[in-house]
Amino acid sequence: MRMVPISAVKEGAFLAQALYNDKGQILLSKGVRLTYGLLKRIKEHSFYSIYIIDEYSQGELDDIIKPQVRQKAIATIRATLNTIGDLDDDNKNMFAKKTLEKQKEQQIGDMQKLAKMIVDDIFTQSDLMINLVDIKSMDSYTFNHSVNSAILSLVIGIGHGLNKNDLYDLTMGMLLHDVGKMFIPSDLLNKEGNLSQEEFEIIKNHTVRGFNFLKDNTDLSNKIRIISLQHHERVDGTGYPYGLKDPQIYSLSKIGAIAEVYDAITSDRPNRKALPPNEAVELVMGAGGRYFNIDIVRTFVKKVNPFPVGTAVYLSNNSIGIVEAINSLYMLRPLVRIVKQEGKIVEPFLCDLIRENNIVITGVCHEI
Repeated sequence: MRMVPISAVKEGAFLAQALYNDKGQILLSKGVRLTYGLLKRIKEHSFYSIYIIDEYSQGELDDIIKPQVRQKAIATIRATLNTIGDLDDDNKNMFAKKTLEKQKEQQIGDMQKLAKMIVDDIFTQSDLMINLVDIKSMDSYTFNHSVNSAILSLVIGIGHGLNKNDLYDLTMGMLLHDVGKMFIPSDLLNKEGNLSQEEFEIIKNHTVRGFNFLKDNTDLSNKIRIISLQHHERVDGTGYPYGLKDPQIYSLSKIGAIAEVYDAITSDRPNRKALPPNEAVELVMGAGGRYFNIDIVRTFVKKVNPFPVGTAVYLSNNSIGIVEAINSLYMLRPLVRIVKQEGKIVEPFLCDLIRENNIVITGVCHEI
């Protein structure tokens, strides 16, 4: 299967991964044959990229966690953050507030159990690697983003040699890293176009507001709270809210910062289109030592596959091919099945970029 923008999907292709609406209900099931009407419906629900199976890409990729666990995590973070947002409503009476407080405590407890289960499950897996970019609609971005950032942080943390206790805190901290956005007007968070400086300052404040909420309203560890505060700090001091430099930033926050940015830039947002995995990986690599801790970036690069199996790619010899297999030591040089040369369809054959070292991948192809 391969991920393609909706604009490049041809009628007759098959949906390779189920799509969910903003309430966590299945919108379209995996395996559905895509028609003009279904593609229009997908666009109406604010999906701009999907995974498909077509004549060029038949295989499937397994998510690092089971689909039902991912959806349970998204539903749990959705319910928790919505409850926290309701608690900020001054129009709620005292009885309603007490009910919401009990609900919040139960939901955070459920989230802690879920985080522990995810850590325990992924910790036992060997050769961990992120091969999928999670497809999300703009309407459910915050909830999916929280789960994706937590899972990617966990994979980086395992690769970086963290112990299980730190992994529990890292995962929980990233599930809640955007809790402060519940106190920011949604029309500002979802604004299309550029933000004014005043609007950006309001959004930046979500880190402090989230930290203060967790400090004043939960018994979560200080490590978890600090992640919510520092996930936008940068090691050169250009981040926010306090402009901290590398030695001043908590180690788990440095991991979360990379995971959060990678998921954000591989997601469609109101003011920009998603980057493909290879471009996003290159961006993070280029920011190593400047915005992100260079040692953690090195771990990240080993754990995120820039060209997942099934990706259609342009090659420097004017060919188009489909990534057939990954070389874990040199992920930028996979085994590619050539399907087009000089603009003409050819009998498919394999090209091993490890051996053909004069050929490089020049970009991702969406329309073959």
